[in-house]
Amino acid sequence: MNTLFSLDGRLSVCASYVRKGTSLADVGTDHAYLPIWLAKNGLISSAVASDIRIKPLKAGEENIKKYGVEDIVKTRLCGGLDEVEPEEADDIVIAGMGGEMIVKIIDNASWLKNSEKRLILQPMTKMHELRSYLCENGFEIKSETPCTHGGKYYTVICAEYSGETMSFSPSFAYIGKLENNSEYAREYMRSVLSKLHKKRDGTAVSGGDTGEMDAVIKEIREKFGI
Repeated sequence: MNTLFSLDGRLSVCASYVRKGTSLADVGTDHAYLPIWLAKNGLISSAVASDIRIKPLKAGEENIKKYGVEDIVKTRLCGGLDEVEPEEADDIVIAGMGGEMIVKIIDNASWLKNSEKRLILQPMTKMHELRSYLCENGFEIKSETPCTHGGKYYTVICAEYSGETMSFSPSFAYIGKLENNSEYAREYMRSVLSKLHKKRDGTAVSGGDTGEMDAVIKEIREKFGI
């Protein structure tokens, strides 16, 4: 019997948002660790593990066989959710890619505009663009949890479709639903501040208006005490 592996911090947070007994789509599954772990722990009824790359998907297939979950986890070679049917997934994990790519995947799958579906999103970059898109397209951000991976800090977003667009402040695009309740959250915000300062300085050098960025930086500092 193969001893089950542990998920890293990033995937552990993603797993915590998956509803028990759900059907899952894991987009960009890589080695299929997340659906395998969920299946072995009896937390999902079925899963589609998709990836656009052949080599990692093959590795995922080998792992699925290794841990004996072929009856629960199926693989799919495709970009995003292109080959995933709406009835195959109620919880959708899109993790480990840029925020702009996650936006494209969601935008190309109109069936996600369903209040029964849950999006679990872990962007590696451009988190503010992803939050803005969700708010502007009827997806409600229910909660966020910070996490760490490879010595860097990220956030996992849980969102569901409400059909109502939400007005939001410039700072919300950067802060989202994160609260000042852990060192992970503060470290994540420090990384956001670093990027904002670089963007602000570049704008200032080119003679642009930095007022909005200054306000966002101030709000983050005040809320997170950094």
